[in-house]
Amino acid sequence: MTNPLFYAKILLFGEYGIIENSQGLTLPYSFYKGCLQFSQLQTDFEKSSNQSLKKYAEYLANIKIPQEFKIDIERFIEDIDKGMFFDSNIPQGYGIGSSGALVAAIFEKYSLIKRKPESISKDELKALKKVFGLLESYFHGTSSGVDPLICYMNLPILIENKESVNKVALPENEMGRGAIFLIDSGKIGETGPMVQIFFEKLKNEGFRKTLKDEFIRYNNACIDAFLKKDMNPFFRDLKKLSYWVYEHFNPMIPESLFKAWKRGLDTNAYYLKLCGSGGGGYILGFAQDYDKAEKMLEGFQKEVIYRF
Repeated sequence: MTNPLFYAKILLFGEYGIIENSQGLTLPYSFYKGCLQFSQLQTDFEKSSNQSLKKYAEYLANIKIPQEFKIDIERFIEDIDKGMFFDSNIPQGYGIGSSGALVAAIFEKYSLIKRKPESISKDELKALKKVFGLLESYFHGTSSGVDPLICYMNLPILIENKESVNKVALPENEMGRGAIFLIDSGKIGETGPMVQIFFEKLKNEGFRKTLKDEFIRYNNACIDAFLKKDMNPFFRDLKKLSYWVYEHFNPMIPESLFKAWKRGLDTNAYYLKLCGSGGGGYILGFAQDYDKAEKMLEGFQKEVIYRF
């Protein structure tokens, strides 16, 4: 395939916690995708994307990439001059990996050593994550490398801790009554300011303690129960996680969803959580009876991403 597609990603669990060594669970989302294309650059979108690639190429030319992950910068720049752009429908500022897909596409096309994602070992995953963090830092200031890694691998990934990641199998997607879904907050989120708020909070010893003793514990328990498809403990811990975020991550919850978030907790019809850094973009919803949750969330734009 000359122009492979790179899908968006969804971080089901681990937002903010992975900064403090919690587990994370992330999966590709094929509804949104992007690929590198050539054109005459006649639309504003194509022109803007091409110019962005030029600036990114300058960044790549000035950073030190480990030898085994070297990128053919000269060929990349030649292709940009020939009219290459990133053709993508992944919304920016929505927490689903628009820059991750771009980095993965460039790495796949221009890395000097070609790899087959399905045969990459756990140790190679760790090294790749580090390199992707360097490559994506251009867009966010800092990057864990997880987003481009997911987009590149196109497989669900379990983040075991800050250093270690592994491929993982999700429970089979069944057409049951339950669902995981995205809700559009109607507002673009900015990662930088949200992360800054989090680091300010981390200066408080009481916050650090509750983050470790409660948030990370609930987060890891949700991942464990979900992968085992043990839905009763899953929803029990998910409610605790949702309530903790409501109490402690107030600025990260988009204003348009604040009442709906509380209503879910009060009725147990659904639970909401952040999808990425929050502040806008998408929010994740979980319901054991999606039809009931959908009626209660009437007026919001929703997309189901997983059924159980």
